[in-house]
Amino acid sequence: MPAVSLVAVPGKKERSLDMAREIERRGFSGIYCPSMGDAMGLSQGIAHVTSTIEIGTAIQPIYLRHSSDLATHAGTIQEISGGRFRLGIGVSHGPVTRRLGVDTGRPLSDVRSYVEGLRAAERQAGALPPIVLASLRDKMVQLAVEVGDGSIWANASLSRMGHSLSLVPDERRDAGFFVGNMIPTVIDDDVEAARAVNRTTLTGYVALPNYRNYWKDAGYEEEMAAIEDALERKDREAIPGLMTDRWLDDCTLSGPVGRVRDGVEAWFDAGVTTPILVMSSTKGGQFVAIEELFAAYA
Repeated sequence: MPAVSLVAVPGKKERSLDMAREIERRGFSGIYCPSMGDAMGLSQGIAHVTSTIEIGTAIQPIYLRHSSDLATHAGTIQEISGGRFRLGIGVSHGPVTRRLGVDTGRPLSDVRSYVEGLRAAERQAGALPPIVLASLRDKMVQLAVEVGDGSIWANASLSRMGHSLSLVPDERRDAGFFVGNMIPTVIDDDVEAARAVNRTTLTGYVALPNYRNYWKDAGYEEEMAAIEDALERKDREAIPGLMTDRWLDDCTLSGPVGRVRDGVEAWFDAGVTTPILVMSSTKGGQFVAIEELFAAYA
């Protein structure tokens, strides 16, 4: 079974916890909380209301909390969950941190230093959970192998995953190195309608240079060049039309139940041990989308 992404929606956080209980009851492999909506707080709440399902952040931005403070909180969740927690961390995105007025440095050196800070705080924090690094391009995957306990991608290309995982030694994989990917997913009998929702989801990501560079490496130079041209012209309305089906279907799941389930299996086959479905819907919000996922795996 795949894992599920869950956001603590303002005004509906009790319902988010009810949904977490149901995700566990239905046998999904994990619940992963993105930075929007307080990933750590929601993870702690889920730890209290569930008993067996794996929990993780995907991801907690490193620039928003001091490493010793985050280590203490992570140690608490790890303890009260009975060891079910994974701490996913990353640098987030430049536009997000700039909007918050946060100074950032070099991603690789900053993540390395942050992990060192987390591990140095373990004595007072208690046993830390596995530390999973948000990875996209090769150097961050290699850093995760060196200092972390796993890698988590978001919006990765299926066709690129074999290359990315070739950077993880077999002995690390055999020892439990975590491999996850957040996959935008829309279940609808109308494939084009589902794709349209995923195009909207990815519009912000294609505006980010690090993602465009990743997708160029994955073989989508033409698509990314066209999007860069539209961004330079400040013509954001043109961007969804520049997202080819070939590219979109390589990094999202769209369409009827069978098509989506086959897509999940393809990610498992590619070596992603934890595909994390980031659910959207043509018919409503997060909770509607997750109910559609429940029906797909009933």
